[in-house]
This record gives sequence, C-alpha cells and structure tokens, in this order.
Amino acid sequence: MGIEWITVLMFGSMLVLLALGLPLAFVTGLIGVTFCLGLYGPNGLQLIASRIYSFMNEYALVSVPMFIMMASLMERSGVAKDLFDAMRTWAGKLPGGLAIQTMVAATVMGAMTGIIGGEIVLLGMIALPQMLRLGYERKLAIGTICAGGSLGTMIPPSIVLIIYGLTVNVPIGDLFTANIVPGLLLASIYMVYIFIRCQLDPKLGPPAPESERNVPLARKLAQLKGLILPMVVIAAVLGTIYAGVASVTEAAGMGVVGTMIASAVRRELTWRNLQESMLQTMRTCGMLLWLSFGATAMIGVYNLAGGPAFVRELFTGLDVPAVVVILLMMLILLVLGTIMDWVGICLLTMPIFVPIVRELGYSPVWFGVLFCLNMQVSYLSPPFGPAAFYLKGVAPPGITLNEIFAALWPFIILQLIVLVAVLFYPGIALWLPGLNQ
Repeated sequence: MGIEWITVLMFGSMLVLLALGLPLAFVTGLIGVTFCLGLYGPNGLQLIASRIYSFMNEYALVSVPMFIMMASLMERSGVAKDLFDAMRTWAGKLPGGLAIQTMVAATVMGAMTGIIGGEIVLLGMIALPQMLRLGYERKLAIGTICAGGSLGTMIPPSIVLIIYGLTVNVPIGDLFTANIVPGLLLASIYMVYIFIRCQLDPKLGPPAPESERNVPLARKLAQLKGLILPMVVIAAVLGTIYAGVASVTEAAGMGVVGTMIASAVRRELTWRNLQESMLQTMRTCGMLLWLSFGATAMIGVYNLAGGPAFVRELFTGLDVPAVVVILLMMLILLVLGTIMDWVGICLLTMPIFVPIVRELGYSPVWFGVLFCLNMQVSYLSPPFGPAAFYLKGVAPPGITLNEIFAALWPFIILQLIVLVAVLFYPGIALWLPGLNQ
C-alpha cells in the first residue's frame, strides 16, 4: 500500500471515529496499533513502546505536573479573587473600566496559573455578575471573560508551550521568552478594543457608581498586600528561567514550594485545598499522558511508513512562496482546532510540520508562537470552543450557548490579526529571545 492511501485511510478513519464520539486518545491509539499490526506485524509494536518510552523519559516533562499543581494551589488560595477585587477598585470613572481591569486581571492570572478552564470559570463566577450588574452589554462582558481567560495559552508558564517544546525538541525557555511580547500584545489589543468601543458608546460599559469609585487610596493599597507574595513567587519562577539560572523543571519545582509557602502565609494552605489540587493535577496529567500515548503511537507508525517525507514533498513541491506554505499550515491548524483538542493537534501535526518549517529556513520557536496563537483561536471557535462551554457552566440561566459564541467573533478576529502580524513580522516573537544570544 502506498503512503498516499495510508495517509487517506489513517486520517480519514480518525475523523470518522471522532465523529462517532470516541475519545481522541483511544482513537489515535487504536489507529496506531491497527496500522502497525497491518503493516509490520506484531514485532512492529516494539516501535510504539520505544517511542512512548522516549517521550516519557524527557526530564522536562516533570515540569508539567509541577506547573499544574502550582496553578491549582494558586487558584484555590483566593489569589485570583483578591486580584479581581483589587482591580475593580482601581477601575475608576473609565467607561469600560471594569472590563479592562478584568482583562488585566486575566493577563496576570495567565502568568500565575495557565489553567484555561479554571480562569474562565473563576472570572465567570466573579467578574460576569459584576459587569452585568453595572449594565454592561452582555456580549462585551462574555467576550471579555472568554478571551481573557484563554490568555493562559499564550502567557508563560504555558502547558501548550511545554508540550510543543517536548514534541519538536525546542528549548522551552526560548518558547517562554518568545511568547511574552505576542501574549502581551494580544492582551493589549483586547483592552484597546474594549476601550474604543466603550468610548464610542459608553452604554456598552458604564463606569461604576459613585459610591464604588470613591475608595480611599489606603484601602486600594491594602487590597494589593495579599498579592505581593504570590506575585514574587511567579516573578521568581519565570525570572530564573529567563535568566538561565534554573531549568524549566527546576523552576517549576521551586514554584510549587513557593506557592505552598505563599498559601500558608495567606492561611489558605488547608488539607482540603492541597488534596483537591493534587487530584486536579492527577486528572489533568492523566488526560495529557493518555493523549500523548495515542498520538505518539499513531504518528510513530505514520513516520515509519514514510509520512513525513510524503508531506514534505507535498508542501515543498508546491510552486508557491514559502510563506504560502506556512499559511496553508495555519489553515489546517485552524480547521483542526474546531474539532480537536490542542494536545492531539500538537502531537499529530508538529512532528510533521516543524521539520518542513526548518527546511524552509524559518525558526521553530517562531512557529511555536504561531501554533499557540492558533490554539488561542481554537479555544473560542465554534462548534466545540472549550471557552464557551466553560463559561456556560457558570453563566446565569438566561445566557445561551449561541449567545456566547456570537459574542466571541470580535475577539476571534483580533486573535487572527495578531496571528497574521506575527506571521509576517517574525521579529515580534523573536526580538526578546534574540537579546539573550
């Protein structure tokens, strides 16, 4: 059987099985084992085992449960709620001020936690009722929370970046550094959009009542006290990575210890919080590992059958500029993002795409930023955008899923604008890593 038919049958059967409702981890694992037995017999199963072992043997993979544990502890210690309350008192008379401050809080939370679902649920429970109470347009409030809560994909420490780096053998520290400017650019564009819309039509985001605006400066500063230690922990974790003092794994371990100390100082380090954080870490890691097992098995068999060479010839054989090839990859990722989880997309496509990116002379670090921006879009894109479903779970009964998706389109367009900007101006992503070289 030629590689062309293997490609059609492999990915065609994957789409069919996903459409039938089977979990992605089992779909990819089943396809990998089936094609391995059909093409190479029982001895070929050793290939699958060796690839999974090689992936699991990566030392940097230890950082994943550490960062998840750190984020979970931070989330349960009340830091996010205190952060939002502090931001709300600083919103002042600015039209759309609460939405802008919510976006600021979401950006800081992205650096603190990076757990997308947790951020959206938390903001949906804390910020959405406040904005609706003040008379904010529902679509603007919904879009602000979903877009802001998804920033954890871009802003380090991002689990997406860690999995991407491990999959294609790219330094995770470089990926973290490269995503700082694009992540902050995306957050800034969100805030500018909210500000302009509310300036043109103040009814979309009215300022807080006079009684809530006249907060003494001493009280405002007092609200920030409880945030000092957690912010120091995050700055220390990321600072040691960027400065090259510690590896990503070592910094993640220090982050867990620092977060536990910060929680203890805040008197939030209870046995219940610790137990729930460990359970969430185990569940999240279990999901990531099973997806990794299945995707590693499937892509390993496809690689052995000559898939990467076939796809490389397919792309490089096109009589088009190299940037058009990158655009085609982005289009494929955008389509896959509407039907698949980011972990599966990364593990299935990046081992094929990144070697082509290198052959075309582009930086895999830059392509990693593009991948993260693409996954940002997937979090909001219908019909399966996770952000919409996370918010729907905590939104007031009157807010429908269709209304949530309708509110996300302006923010999806802003994401695509930043994606195109980074694609055509790689310096946006590569400027900061270049300073360390």
